[in-house]
Amino acid sequence: MKTSDFYYDLPKELIAQDPLEDRSASRLLHLSRQDGHIEHRHFTDILEYLNPGDCLVINDTKVIPARLYGHREKTGGAVEILLLRRRGKDVWECLVKPGKKARPGARILFGDGILTGEILEMAQDGNRLIQFQYEGIFEEVLDQLGEMPLPPYITHKLKDKNRYQTVYAKNDGSAAAPTAGLHFTEELLEQVREKGVKIAHVTLHVGLGTFRPVKVEDVESHHMHSEFYVVEEEEAKLINDTKKAGGRVICVGTTSCRTLESAAGEDGILQSGSGWTDIFIYPGYRFKMMDGLITNFHLPESTLLMLVSAFAGKERVMKAYEEAVREQYRFFSFGDAMLID
Repeated sequence: MKTSDFYYDLPKELIAQDPLEDRSASRLLHLSRQDGHIEHRHFTDILEYLNPGDCLVINDTKVIPARLYGHREKTGGAVEILLLRRRGKDVWECLVKPGKKARPGARILFGDGILTGEILEMAQDGNRLIQFQYEGIFEEVLDQLGEMPLPPYITHKLKDKNRYQTVYAKNDGSAAAPTAGLHFTEELLEQVREKGVKIAHVTLHVGLGTFRPVKVEDVESHHMHSEFYVVEEEEAKLINDTKKAGGRVICVGTTSCRTLESAAGEDGILQSGSGWTDIFIYPGYRFKMMDGLITNFHLPESTLLMLVSAFAGKERVMKAYEEAVREQYRFFSFGDAMLID
């Protein structure tokens, strides 16, 4: 299986640069796994495809304003830092630009010295471990100085930080949003509950590896980045009970899917707990938990497009993407949605 098998041609103007004013006003492409039939709908029509007794699984991770701009203490040279993951008390693994001069011992000042960082050592992939110093609460300092780490293909500045956050975001820790959830409003979630559909929460902190291109031509040689996940006991029970009763488990986003598929045993029972996952799902994978997927349109040749293809079949997915391009759907993080069931 080759990476180039997952290429499709996307005109630049179809990459959504800004979120819609109304979250749920996006379009929805419905793809049937059974026969490949495609329907063009609006996202609020999602209610028609959910049945009483189904369970919607949402990822309640919260994006932190992880992009910081500062300058080197000694030279005054500009530095950009992206917080990737917490590695200890006030120690973070970071992506640093420019990286050449970011050597151990170098100190970086942010916001006139409100926050300082000292590079401790080199980590894997050329990242750096940085020890931060500040007064008060780190999250509050970060909220004051940091920017949302929008994906590289979004060039417009985000006016409202909350628009790169789901309405149910709760647990700090992501460097990117679980974007399939951006379409849901509080009102729509309430309508989902009223229909008799259960909603289960899981947490997976999305890493920047989400946007890392697949650089090998042989798909199976690609190594996935690790991400931290949590499945609480009562949420696992809710999902397992849904399966037992014959309901469907529908994941909101590839991150919810990867969490369930990582935490499920071969017996198809979801285990509660937490840990790191580097699960890589591509065609040929046998799904243990997921019966339906709500997702956005993904980058050509990406691991996310491979996951979607594993679920619905590569030919069907590539055909659906071609149709979405023809119908001028909006693509990627702030774009339209797709329901596969």
